[in-house]
Amino acid sequence: MAYRAANRVAEAGWHNAPVPSFGGLDAAVLVVGLAPGVRGANRTGRPFTGDYAGVLLYETLIKFGFAGGVYGASADDGVRLQGCRITNAVRCVPPQNKPTPAEARNCLPFLRDEIAAMPELRAILALGVLSHEMSLRALGVKPSAHIFRHGAVHEVRPGLALVDSYHVSRYNTSTRRLTPGMFEDAVRALIPARGDGGAAARKYKTPRGDGGVAARGSG
Repeated sequence: MAYRAANRVAEAGWHNAPVPSFGGLDAAVLVVGLAPGVRGANRTGRPFTGDYAGVLLYETLIKFGFAGGVYGASADDGVRLQGCRITNAVRCVPPQNKPTPAEARNCLPFLRDEIAAMPELRAILALGVLSHEMSLRALGVKPSAHIFRHGAVHEVRPGLALVDSYHVSRYNTSTRRLTPGMFEDAVRALIPARGDGGAAARKYKTPRGDGGVAARGSG
């Protein structure tokens, strides 16, 4: 709380508040990020907007038809989501971009309510371990039932898939832990969710690009 209060004083023109989700509740796909970036969503008020992480996310969503327009790193750039909604597991910017367990617990009910309010939801794209685990908890599923692994696709219940990807952070992309091709494979796995409503229930092929990486990784 003190950190966010200090941000409001230092940058009075920024959003500096819980960041609302972007996209309609009638979407078939929900992208779940970690938390607002201090100079990204915390500044602009739109998830993944204004910092480096948004470039790869929005440009890939546009490439695969989950969004339209041209990403301009501002909330008024005209980007529109198509059958897709974007949110964060933790709603407010955390110090050093590292949510505490208490913050995760406090925000879990919001994610639970959001998922419950999406009647057409067929796939969730979890960006990082925390987003993966909080998505499962929001669905009433123990995280131990589905271990995070980049590129994995978990059928968490009939008609609903959970797709894992490393977070689109500058650190992950600059270290090549996550390449554009790897992220495109994860987004490609969401395409069946746009089908006839039952497509997400059929077996997915695990996208290429896992490369034998460890099951757990930072978001």
